[in-house]
Amino acid sequence: EVELVESGGGAVTAGGSLRLSCVASDYTYCMGWFRQAPGKQREGVANIDSDGGATYADSVKGRFTISRDNAENTVYLQMNSLKPEDTAVYYCAATHWVSTQRILSEDGYDFWGQGTQVTVSS
Repeated sequence: EVELVESGGGAVTAGGSLRLSCVASDYTYCMGWFRQAPGKQREGVANIDSDGGATYADSVKGRFTISRDNAENTVYLQMNSLKPEDTAVYYCAATHWVSTQRILSEDGYDFWGQGTQVTVSS
């Protein structure tokens, strides 16, 4: 079992930035970020493998950057130009392997953090 602990959420105004962090208790090949807004399904935001290959949801491309520190088993999500529609609980997720087709699908991940709230006001 891999434990994930997120931090860095908060409240900002539109156009602002936040950086989320997630520390894993052990190494996993794939780590990602998901989010769930009130009344909506959880959606994939970004994924990164230990080689640095990253995938982004279309809604965040050009605004969010995912990165990781393999030595520290930590993944980051730098969020710039935040919009009110980015408001959600953000979850860190990890798995030892995921297919390309499921890379931003929550059923592709085995380990989940508790979530951190991000609120963007207009």
